[in-house]
Amino acid sequence: MSAPSPWTHVAQAAAALAAGMGVGRFVYTPILPLMHSQAGLSAGAGANLATANYVGYLVGALAGILLPALVRSRTVLRGSLLVLTATLAWMPLTHSTAVWAALRLLAGVASALVFVVAAGSLLHHLREHPPHLSGWAFGGVGGGIALSGLLVLALRPVADWRAAWWAAAALAAVLGAASWHLRPEDAPVAPAAKSDTRTRTHRWFGALFVSYTLEGIGYIVAGTFLVAAIGQGSPGWVGSGAWVLVGLAAVPSSALWARLGRRWSRPGLLTTALVIQAVGIALPALVSGTAAALGSAVLFGATFIGVSTLALAAGAHLRFPRSVALLTTGYSVGQILGPLVVAPLLHHGYHQALLLAALMVLAAAAAAAVLRIGFPHHMVVVRHTVPERQREST
Repeated sequence: MSAPSPWTHVAQAAAALAAGMGVGRFVYTPILPLMHSQAGLSAGAGANLATANYVGYLVGALAGILLPALVRSRTVLRGSLLVLTATLAWMPLTHSTAVWAALRLLAGVASALVFVVAAGSLLHHLREHPPHLSGWAFGGVGGGIALSGLLVLALRPVADWRAAWWAAAALAAVLGAASWHLRPEDAPVAPAAKSDTRTRTHRWFGALFVSYTLEGIGYIVAGTFLVAAIGQGSPGWVGSGAWVLVGLAAVPSSALWARLGRRWSRPGLLTTALVIQAVGIALPALVSGTAAALGSAVLFGATFIGVSTLALAAGAHLRFPRSVALLTTGYSVGQILGPLVVAPLLHHGYHQALLLAALMVLAAAAAAAVLRIGFPHHMVVVRHTVPERQREST
């Protein structure tokens, strides 16, 4: 059987990432205000549901790291897509916060497994192609965010929170069907080559790890509560509309940052992206009005996937053993900590939480700036140096 064309592979992977991440993880963001107003969900309980999802994501990511065979399994991909769709459809069938938490935890596990299979497939099958192709595939996350946001926005005048979850489940099912035949990564045929630059580059990996973990804390607060925060001071449609803009801005961002990374210093680009993101997160807390809300959405959407692209590429460029696995773990832990850190601030609305998140992202930018001091810019392009075991753990 002949291999699909690169763009077919991109489309299938983008659909998988749209289902697993854009819908499975992030549809909660535009539905959260509806659950507050219609299902009686408190702000604290909303934060707990978010944390449950992120704990599940960490569990799924660690499973992909510890059991590399999962990354190469089409059965795991398909099973995870089915489980994810089922958890979305089950949310409206109960009013139990405990059941909601269990469903969001299970959805997190499924989302992570979809991600590791799709990302491993991209890094393996497109490694000899221009990096912007993988960038467009990762933009599927933004596409899923935009589509789910449009669904919630369209349903808001005529339906309730239950219909929003069922519509999300239907969208996940359609996207899952489009990615059903995605080819996972092939089994490795040779051991990974050992790096001869380990000692000289290892000490700089710590700055990257700190930066990416802090980004996990800051970005997830905005990713979870941005719509609810905007909705506090704007007409109802603005929050959901802003989330659609986040998705639309995210679609091309990964490909754009990947292209820039071939000409400019990755630590410099990472620092720039983090500063832009911090401004976007803080904007609705500092400036009221529709223009500020929509501007915040564009800045956040244009950077959060790009930051991940740049950070993971920088870690592989440093040739630190299992850098992708370690960075993903730090990022996942940051996402768990984020809602917990800001939970005490939510009694007074979301603005204080967004300001704290922006400070975390600025701290991440400072750590990325430190990385610029010793980053080995002359080393071989990362696309040709990612070790086999790192590709297994992405």
